[in-house]
Amino acid sequence: MKKLIGYGFVEDIWNVNGTKILKYQQEIWHDGLKEHKVITATDEEILENKVRVQVEKWVEKWEAVCEKKRIEDNKKASADEAAYRTKEAEEKLAEVENILFSTLDVDDSVDWETLKNKDEFKSPYPVKPTDPKLERLPSAPDKNAPEFQPKLNFFSKIINSFKDKAIAESELVYKTAHEKWQRVYDETVRNNNQLTVTYEKSIGDFNQNVIKWETEKEEYLKKQNEFNAKIDELKSKYTSSDVLGILEYCEIVLNNSSLPEFIHKDFELDYNPENKILIIDYMLPNIEAFPNVKEVKYLVSKNELKVTYQNDAFMDRLFDLTVYKLILRVLHEEFEADIIDAIDAISFNGWVNYLNKATGNRENACIASIQVKKEAFNAIDLKNVDPKACFKNLKGVSSSKLAGITPVQPILTMNKQDKRFVESHNVTHTFDDSTNLAAISWEDFEHLIREVFETEFSSNGGEVKVTQASRDGGVDAVAFDPDPIRGGKIVIQAKRYTNTVGVSAVRDLYGTVMNEGATKGILVTTADYGPDAYEFANNKPITLLNGGNLLHLLEKHGHKAKIDLKEAKALNLINSN
Repeated sequence: MKKLIGYGFVEDIWNVNGTKILKYQQEIWHDGLKEHKVITATDEEILENKVRVQVEKWVEKWEAVCEKKRIEDNKKASADEAAYRTKEAEEKLAEVENILFSTLDVDDSVDWETLKNKDEFKSPYPVKPTDPKLERLPSAPDKNAPEFQPKLNFFSKIINSFKDKAIAESELVYKTAHEKWQRVYDETVRNNNQLTVTYEKSIGDFNQNVIKWETEKEEYLKKQNEFNAKIDELKSKYTSSDVLGILEYCEIVLNNSSLPEFIHKDFELDYNPENKILIIDYMLPNIEAFPNVKEVKYLVSKNELKVTYQNDAFMDRLFDLTVYKLILRVLHEEFEADIIDAIDAISFNGWVNYLNKATGNRENACIASIQVKKEAFNAIDLKNVDPKACFKNLKGVSSSKLAGITPVQPILTMNKQDKRFVESHNVTHTFDDSTNLAAISWEDFEHLIREVFETEFSSNGGEVKVTQASRDGGVDAVAFDPDPIRGGKIVIQAKRYTNTVGVSAVRDLYGTVMNEGATKGILVTTADYGPDAYEFANNKPITLLNGGNLLHLLEKHGHKAKIDLKEAKALNLINSN
């Protein structure tokens, strides 16, 4: 089993400044199952425990695979085998079809106690040696015993030579008996001494083993207590709305989800505490991974099994329906588990890794994206909904047939790296990596936005004109894109804000787009947007760029800067006084 499971090195993931470890990660893989997983945790011991749990799952799964293979190798093709495999196929299909309903009666909140290590110290207590069974020492022969007395007859009494001979014979008998006793006695003493020495050594070893056992137990309990204390610390971080605590909690929720084995639960999470939006990038199962056996028949004439598979149309429908169910399930589990109301909305992006037949390469594509507020989602009765209709009603974005793998633009993308600080070559003398965009003057902000979007649109002959600026941090500009298909008049509004941008600003932009007859509106802010803002912009010709997007745009055109909202708020407070 050890040869099948591989372990990568534990990696430290540092912040961009290299001053703090954000998390630890380790890649593990199982060659037999052809599975791999990158495990992450904010603590090395928690990472070690997560790796151990995953390995145990793989071991159990591999044992089941081996057992199934053994049965298949040893079992003769028969009607019973056909019936068994048909029933198995039906059960797998039922499990897939029940993927949403099966979670509705489950409490998805995390039971912290189940995460703790409560296993007893498994090493057995050393066995104490039994007392040695010493042999009893033989008694020395008694010279006065009758058998050692001379046998005197009539002649011995009257003839001295006969008497002396009888006495000599008795003494010889005694001497022989004594010598034999002495040999047995000495041998017994030696054996007893050896047993005693061996026993005393084993007692010494036993005492050492007891000390070692007690030390190991103490160390085990110490590590167990430390690990459990970290679980308590993680719980405390979560209940106090710490960002890392919330992310770890949400990861536990999804990992606890009991899904069919072909769904590997491969996902990434991000959380914005400003607008309380949880972003989930979820790797959906490929259609090839779905169970596709319809029936297994035993052909008596050929003494073989014939497998009938589901047709492509059925598999396409199953894939589509299952993806919509899985999305609703993930949303349900995270919202239900959110006992501290840390999540106002969830933005879910469903990804697949597919073979692009145009290039011959495997690529990742987002095929379904949805952002939904907790209040709106909780008002839905999931037991009675049509999954696809529900997804569309919540303004989810997807193609008409998911199995066709038509990529869609994610409603909200995840920051794959820390974008609060951008490193690139400097092309201006005005800004550098210490410039806080959220704290610069509105004049500088106006100039920056105009310059960046001029650069952005000039590549295809476009131009940008600033039409209005205001001291409240807002900038209005109009871009003209000459592209005959996707171009036209584009209204740009930028807000140098330190607080979350509400839906009213998005409504105002939409009204301006309509009044100006523009093809599109772009709203840029140094902060971020609330769930209502994203919800309103969905399915409208409006693009919302938050602080991270703005920094990315700056980086693209050679600028470097940072956005520190806390610093900007503090400076604003000082300036106001």
